[in-house]
Amino acid sequence: MTPIDWLFEPLQYAFMSRALVVTAVAAATCAFLSCWLVQIGWSLMGDAVSHAVLPGVALSYILGIPFAVGAFIFGAGAVALIGGVRATTRIKADAAIGVVFTALFALGLVIISVTPSQTDLTHILFGNVLGVTDAEIAQVLVIGAVACTVLFLKRRDLTLFAFDRSHANAIGINTRWLSVLLLGLLALTVVVALQAVGIILVVAMLITPGATAYLLTKRFDRMLVLAVAVTLIAALLGAYASFYLDISTGGAVVLAQSIAFALAYLFGARGGMVPTRLRMARARRSEAAA
Repeated sequence: MTPIDWLFEPLQYAFMSRALVVTAVAAATCAFLSCWLVQIGWSLMGDAVSHAVLPGVALSYILGIPFAVGAFIFGAGAVALIGGVRATTRIKADAAIGVVFTALFALGLVIISVTPSQTDLTHILFGNVLGVTDAEIAQVLVIGAVACTVLFLKRRDLTLFAFDRSHANAIGINTRWLSVLLLGLLALTVVVALQAVGIILVVAMLITPGATAYLLTKRFDRMLVLAVAVTLIAALLGAYASFYLDISTGGAVVLAQSIAFALAYLFGARGGMVPTRLRMARARRSEAAA
């Protein structure tokens, strides 16, 4: 098989064409948001929201409505609950996040367990990108476009908020509103990624791209570009690998992103193990020569 045949053979199947579109949109949206989550330190919040949407997804399946509706309601509700617990108690943020998202995740499991014939636990938890319908593709495209557009338009304010919240407040930027906006976009992005990789693996798509790009550059604008580019390549390679190796598409996509992170960890310009060791060796030789 020639490389051209290898590239175009999956596209002959409608389910693979739809899967590639959904995977690419989900990967790009998650990667774009991931940079701010990593920089602010909200990675655990991404984990919380991705798990907290399970009861919303389960209820959506039961009621026969688009799963994005239930997922967004419960994702936003989880953020509000976490904020309420933090504001009314002395519990620290990580504890509040852990309590809320595990409670909602457990609620989702209970709902699924009492209605086993109406929901598919495997698809909810691990995604069903090979079985997406045209309506679900349209839903993913619209939500992804909205999330990416808002992030692009507000990128300067969000970047200042991520790096220096005090300065942002001083120049009149409403940082509380930006926090709400970012958390709302997080809930939307989780909805996009759910269809591709499911609830359990969403957190990887929300954290790994930003962490990978962080190891590759010190400039945040380049970090955004690298996160999206590297993640798109990894996601498409993972989707192709799932086709040819007959393995889980969501798992293959996340594994490809993890391999990209491992390479950045070893060879990245910003703190990669190999460049760091080489610099240390050169420094020792210079000191010895002196």
